[in-house]
Amino acid sequence: MNTLLLDKAKHDRTQFNCGIETLNNYLKVMASQQAKKDNTRTFVLEDKNDNSHIIGFYTLTMTPINLKALPDKLQKKHQSSTSGGLIARLAVDQRYQGKGFGEWLLIDALRKLIAASDIVAFPVVIVDAKEGAKQFYQHYGFQSFEDTKHKLFITVSDLRASLY
Repeated sequence: MNTLLLDKAKHDRTQFNCGIETLNNYLKVMASQQAKKDNTRTFVLEDKNDNSHIIGFYTLTMTPINLKALPDKLQKKHQSSTSGGLIARLAVDQRYQGKGFGEWLLIDALRKLIAASDIVAFPVVIVDAKEGAKQFYQHYGFQSFEDTKHKLFITVSDLRASLY
């Protein structure tokens, strides 16, 4: 399996339905616009039987980090850091849910962020977990920020240790 950058000429975004309207609308309306503005990059996983059909997607970008919301040990270690990698969105079409595609997309996104961190260093990867998704991310080692319980992080060093 391979993720590709979203190509609105190739990928049929109208058929995608993950069950969360804000995520559906982002893919259908905003993802290409945000990519053109160099604000985000959206990657899609295609159905191998129909390359226009999207199984799932994720969106990556950078985000400022509030060091004071990190545990003391990380605050001291990364006191000059100002940003982190962000998995801004991650969703799987309802027809493909429960088949491991969410995990596959998450790991793919994390590998891309590790590679980005090798080029432009940043200490953490952050997710803003939608309703019901917090436990999914915690299963992979993400921890809640102290000031925002739906916002989670994992250190790049922990990712390197667990994925490689």
